Amino acid sequence: MSNPAERARFQEIPRRVLLRSALGESLRRLRLAQGRTLAEVAVAARISMPYLSEVERGLKEISSEVLAALCAALGIELPDLLVDVAFHLSATRVTAVALPERRAAAVHLDVAVPPTRRAGDTYALAA
Repeated sequence: MSNPAERARFQEIPRRVLLRSALGESLRRLRLAQGRTLAEVAVAARISMPYLSEVERGLKEISSEVLAALCAALGIELPDLLVDVAFHLSATRVTAVALPERRAAAVHLDVAVPPTRRAGDTYALAA
């Protein structure tokens, strides 16, 4: 990919994070912050440990029932989890306008660069 036009076209493709991956990462982060094992949370949520592992790694879609059971097992409210997921998704979005030189490096290395926040930015939170 030595052609500048080719590099520019490649750099225009933003890195997309799947919802299941963001949910899984948030669930894993919350579980680890509580110092709990996969087995402990799986038993509390009444799901299998291998299934929870796949959910945390973003390999499996999760139903609303299982998500509710995991929130209860972790002692968190669903809106709090969804806010965490929303911020995760927002932080992994790459903004070409704000960070062109860092974005080029990030795309090349497959690393997400958080968008630049401006005064007055607002977020809509659903509860």
